[in-house]
Amino acid sequence: MTVPLDETTARSWLAIALEEARAGLAEGGIPIGGALVGADGRVLGRGHNRRVQDDDPSVHGETDAFRNAGRQASYRGTTMVTTLSPCWYCSGLVRQFGISRLVVGEARTFYGGHDWLVENGVEVVVLDDPECVQMMEDFIAAHPGLWNEDIGEHVHSEQEAGR
Repeated sequence: MTVPLDETTARSWLAIALEEARAGLAEGGIPIGGALVGADGRVLGRGHNRRVQDDDPSVHGETDAFRNAGRQASYRGTTMVTTLSPCWYCSGLVRQFGISRLVVGEARTFYGGHDWLVENGVEVVVLDDPECVQMMEDFIAAHPGLWNEDIGEHVHSEQEAGR
């Protein structure tokens, strides 16, 4: 049975992802955190963006939480919780493994693929959490180059320039 998702539950799960985002920031990384929650409401895995710390561009907050959850027989009924709207890479992870729900802390500083997930049957809740927004705004202002690298803006700029 899948735990019903009300705002109180969603915010309690987001608190876990926020702890992870703060941990990533304290390590000198990008402050995006995630958690994968089982259908029964138990946290299966939690993690944060570790691109800088591990020198690995594939370790986003969602993928770190997913990896830390370990192998699951099925992801039906699970919820991915993230402090920031997921990029296409992380949206693909949710879709690929059939994760049923997505809780997004905020989508103001980056609007990722969560609409596409809705179109493909994933239940999505965007909380527009002020702490998530402030953390990302502060980070982007302090580290614009690193942020552009994280969201692939340098790649898109070079492609548009014909490089």
